[in-house]
Amino acid sequence: MLKIGVIGGGKFGTNHLIAFSQLEKSGRAKLVALADLSPEILKTQQARFGVKTYSDHREMLAREELDGVTVATPDHAHRSVTLDALAAGKPVLVEKPLDTTVEGCQEIIAAARQNKCFLQVDFHKRYDPYHQETERLVREGNLGEIQYGYVHMEDRIEVPRDWFPGWAPKSSPAWFLGIHFYDLIRWIIKKEPVEVYATGTKRVLVKLGVDTYDSIQAKISFEGGASVSFDTSWITPDGFEAVVNQGFRLMGDRGVAEVDSQDRGMRTCLVGAGMQTHNLGFMVEKRDKWGKNFLAGYGIEAIADFVDNLEYLKSGGDPAALAGTITALGEDGLAATRMAAAVHESIKSGRPVNLKG
Repeated sequence: MLKIGVIGGGKFGTNHLIAFSQLEKSGRAKLVALADLSPEILKTQQARFGVKTYSDHREMLAREELDGVTVATPDHAHRSVTLDALAAGKPVLVEKPLDTTVEGCQEIIAAARQNKCFLQVDFHKRYDPYHQETERLVREGNLGEIQYGYVHMEDRIEVPRDWFPGWAPKSSPAWFLGIHFYDLIRWIIKKEPVEVYATGTKRVLVKLGVDTYDSIQAKISFEGGASVSFDTSWITPDGFEAVVNQGFRLMGDRGVAEVDSQDRGMRTCLVGAGMQTHNLGFMVEKRDKWGKNFLAGYGIEAIADFVDNLEYLKSGGDPAALAGTITALGEDGLAATRMAAAVHESIKSGRPVNLKG
């Protein structure tokens, strides 16, 4: 059984704790320890999962014999924490983005190579079955060569205002939302980005004391001439029926594919809650025949893939064989960060940014 430690036990770190605790029941992985700076988070998660807790991740890395570490800290903290885990000789799964600088990603990748450690980035949108089917259609040539596309991903304003007001100013719609689809589109069309032009608006959140962009619009050109527009924001009103409104469209020489990732076919309207749409693909609570609840969905599958890979490597598998698969490696994290960094550079300069120069 693989022994796993988690660094960061907040909103998304909770998904890691759930995934590994469920894998423990099947005998594949054991959730050994959690490190977090917040005493409240440590107390809550220890009570829920019975996990050993540390206020310093370095102490956890030094004391525990771990087969793998996952990093689910705020984006700007990924670099230092991941470097510590790699220096300790641990395989690492990092939540997107790998880092918010190109240099940071390069440093992390170099550290993984130096310490001979496996490095994976959690881009969970690759695991969405709708997205996997789109990737298959493109890979098998059903759409022909992609000519253009359109992506939108919009969060309700509660996300930067209420969930992450402390570190939202260190992030943006490009880093928090866009990077999902920068990676996804690159993975689907199997083309590298060559140029980025972007604009951004600061107005609503600044007035609320959160100094970051409300929305960012980016046009990214890829090898072979494909051009995809990415519209991202996190100021959708509180009354909107889903926390995330998202989807994309790809037009090719021989066909078109459209995915609505927000309205997947189920709506409810409950007293006090209003109209809501439900993404039961990402994470859904189920009950087995014995009445025990568990969580399933591509949000869990993406984290569990780290255990799949550790088992594969432990059995003598070649890590290089994972390149180009559904698993996102360090180099994929770097490619997505290059795009997000270029988006911000273009906004500041008002000019296109060449990624191939």
